[in-house]
Amino acid sequence: MTNRLRTEIQDEEELEQDIIVEEKPVREIQDNLFTQFFAKGFITKETATGALPFIMYIAFLGMIYIGNMHLAEKTIRDIDDITKEVKERGWDYKTAKADMAFKSTLTEVAKRADTLGVRQSVEPPQKITVKEDQDGN
Repeated sequence: MTNRLRTEIQDEEELEQDIIVEEKPVREIQDNLFTQFFAKGFITKETATGALPFIMYIAFLGMIYIGNMHLAEKTIRDIDDITKEVKERGWDYKTAKADMAFKSTLTEVAKRADTLGVRQSVEPPQKITVKEDQDGN
């Protein structure tokens, strides 16, 4: 009695050994600036990890710079809006001042007072004089 399982495994191993594995030729990396920069040892893993804090610092400064620019542009827009509002309020003030100056003229006051029944005096004003008594009162 032979061990059938063992013979099957041995047969499979012999078949695997008979199969010739064709190896693909190793493709060479083209020699250009990018490959020289990373593969030829200019930047190694150690130098890249050593420079990581500096790169993070530069990235942080870049984010602060961008945020500062957005804040400055927003401030400039706010200043422009406030300047426009100040000019508009100045125009309103000048209009109201001119209106008040017109309404406070003698003829305009007389027209408005006429509706209330008050009229302008035609007689000139009289001077009131008080005679003093000899008693001192």
